[in-house]
Amino acid sequence: MRFLPRTRAVLSSCLLATLLLGGCSPSGDEPAGPDAAGGPSAGSAGASVPYDVVPLLKPAKKYFGAAVEGAPHSMKGIDAYTGMVGKQPNLIEYYAAWGDGFDATGVRNAWAEGALTLMSWEPFDTSPADIAAGASDAYVKKYATAVRELNLPVVISFADEFNGHWEKWGTGNTTPEEYVAAWRRVHDTFADVGASNVIWAWSPNIVNPVGEVELEPYYPGDGYVDWIGLIGYWTIEEDGAFDSVFGPTRDQVRTFTGKPMLLLETAAMAGERRRADIRSLFEGVAADDDMLGFVWFNHNKRADWRLEASPPALEEFRRLAADDRFGFDVRKP
Repeated sequence: MRFLPRTRAVLSSCLLATLLLGGCSPSGDEPAGPDAAGGPSAGSAGASVPYDVVPLLKPAKKYFGAAVEGAPHSMKGIDAYTGMVGKQPNLIEYYAAWGDGFDATGVRNAWAEGALTLMSWEPFDTSPADIAAGASDAYVKKYATAVRELNLPVVISFADEFNGHWEKWGTGNTTPEEYVAAWRRVHDTFADVGASNVIWAWSPNIVNPVGEVELEPYYPGDGYVDWIGLIGYWTIEEDGAFDSVFGPTRDQVRTFTGKPMLLLETAAMAGERRRADIRSLFEGVAADDDMLGFVWFNHNKRADWRLEASPPALEEFRRLAADDRFGFDVRKP
């Protein structure tokens, strides 16, 4: 598959559509997702022009994100979370298995409330080697076409935590070369159908528990990545300093790319230290101009990361979330 930078991909797709169809609009043959009621071009009246994600790549304010059960397909959990923390999240993360259809309804729901959708795309049953070899080309093309037809901005984090041995696509089963080839093939398929309304987040786990794994060999290249999405949690094994949790990963990444960073998935373990860890989170993100924001993982999974599990820590989170530097309407970046 060939490499097409964002601008070149859009121009190439538009030129091809102009020559063949008399315009750069979707054909309308594919549904917008598993719930095609909204129809193609639901994102914009002028959907012949792909949504320009550039203003969202490094906005003036920080993303204030959350991963909440059922969201964004249903926004009830986000509405409850908003009431709990006192501020509407503007970045909503959900998890999709490889083979799932595109959740156009969820993206629309989030957008209607001023939030961007971030999809963690997890290839549990198809290896990166098979993806790189083209085994999923038809699926990826259909998915990319649905994303293009909806024409709203979407963040995609493909096969995250790849530097961990615990993932099926991680270091125990996938070489860096296979991972990079899979990433580029998926990205290029989106580019080929003109789906430039995607922000691509390359998302390693923090290196602290897997210090022997070098990140650079897994990096697809700046032409294929928009954000670095760091995944890491405050646990009792770490001291609470922001630089202790994220500094080693940040410093290693900075040796090969200057792309802006987002804490794509984070939380703090419940307990006596949680209030202090939450302060470290807000202060660390606010102090770094290259740190775009964070997504709080508000789930009870392997540990209870939900804010409501610790009322004093929730009170601190709510106080710090009121800072105007966090959160904005993504429709008006």
